[in-house]
Amino acid sequence: MPSAIWYFDFISPFAYLQRPKILALRGRIDVVPVPIVFGAVLKHHGQLGPAEIPGKREFTYRFVQWKAARSGIPLRFPPMHPFNSLAALRLCIAAGGGWDAIGAIFDHLWRDGRAGTTAEELADVGRRFGIDDIGAAIAADATKSTLRANTERALARGVFGVPTLDAGGELFWGDDATGMIEDWLADPTCFAAGEYARIAVLPGVQRAR
Repeated sequence: MPSAIWYFDFISPFAYLQRPKILALRGRIDVVPVPIVFGAVLKHHGQLGPAEIPGKREFTYRFVQWKAARSGIPLRFPPMHPFNSLAALRLCIAAGGGWDAIGAIFDHLWRDGRAGTTAEELADVGRRFGIDDIGAAIAADATKSTLRANTERALARGVFGVPTLDAGGELFWGDDATGMIEDWLADPTCFAAGEYARIAVLPGVQRAR
């Protein structure tokens, strides 16, 4: 069975939407979830997030809500977005980083539409995983260094957005790429030949920065 890494950040509604689809693929691929800091990824690449661009922000929110409804996935935006996801990411690591903890935090934020930027706002989730002192757990040096290392690892692999599945040397970015992952699993060479090979080295004009 091939293995893969699923890079995600709780700030992304697209990661929330893709998570059940990734779970459904686990019979065909061994996926390890890895939380990273999306803001650090954007900074590294000199980009703005979609929610930081007027017009794109409003359309993205509408698209997310529409896509959730169309897919039958309950979704309610948190009271603020973008929001600081560091507390949620660190709690995920402190809780072991497993799929159950990830699901609980995603549901808290995106299914139930609750805030999750502080230890107090995440207390209910933490207690479910035996963490009573959320503040100490998310402030621990080991927790912070793990999140930092996760993000650096993702950047070294060329990750530029979340969610991203890193499988077989390929990066599949976004919930919309789930179908591509399925095709790749059926034929790992499908994106290496023909027109795919030509466009991989297609020249283009580079804008001055």
